[in-house]
Amino acid sequence: MFEKLSAILADIKIQHTVFALPFAVISAFIAAGGLPETEKMIWIVVCMVGARSAAMAFNRIMDARFDKENPRTQNRALPAGLVDGKSYWLFLIVSSAIFIFAAGMLNRLALILSPVALAIVFFYSVTKRFTAYSHFWLGLAISIAPVGAWVAIREEISFVSLLLGAAVVFWLIGFDILYSCMDVEFDQRSNLKSIPQQFGVEMALRIAFASHGLMVLFLFVLMFFAGKLGVLYLSGVVIVAGLLIYEHSLVRPDDLSKINVAFFNINGIISIGLMFFVIADCVWM
Repeated sequence: MFEKLSAILADIKIQHTVFALPFAVISAFIAAGGLPETEKMIWIVVCMVGARSAAMAFNRIMDARFDKENPRTQNRALPAGLVDGKSYWLFLIVSSAIFIFAAGMLNRLALILSPVALAIVFFYSVTKRFTAYSHFWLGLAISIAPVGAWVAIREEISFVSLLLGAAVVFWLIGFDILYSCMDVEFDQRSNLKSIPQQFGVEMALRIAFASHGLMVLFLFVLMFFAGKLGVLYLSGVVIVAGLLIYEHSLVRPDDLSKINVAFFNINGIISIGLMFFVIADCVWM
């Protein structure tokens, strides 16, 4: 049992919760106007881990037959036979239950919206079958993190949380397009859709760059609506813009060898780094 759980956690890359979690923390600090209640933050983290674990499990189950044929994904738990489908479904159900329970511990609105959030994050996993704009759906799924954290603190959906959510949407669109460039040939053979598959890698890289430009724009606009954000936050946005430019400099239509560095390392730095700048502005300034 523990071997299967370990294989599932490795397969869904539980550590990659780091991508979305910092934006939930950012939203919580802005919503609280400073340091949020410790109990609230604990339940927000539980929500994040539960929702992402459920979403990734659903994704692995839905994509198992494609993963088995794709050389890049053949070593995942289901196609490699490390875990059976029933165990993955059980993990999905338990993760979903944990998320809903944690949402209920936050407030009534969070509980009411929790099934909607799960529906959105699950829906992403089937979008590549019928639309090239599946990247948008992934962005929408991850944007639940900052919007949900705002609901957790204030029990409302505000314009500020939607601005931050919009920044997250375009951040995800940009780097998911980059990541999808590695699967263009497989997507074409398997009739799976993506922006690189539909428009070619060169145009896809331009769209990804434009998406990241919109992310920076939304982050900049956020400063004028979010209360305590000031010079430190603005410095963080400038650094984020610089890191995104560097990220795109690593990837060229004829050289995709550094996509993993651009995808994992730089985007992890972006989310965690911006979180620290926001915390500094909210708590110390």
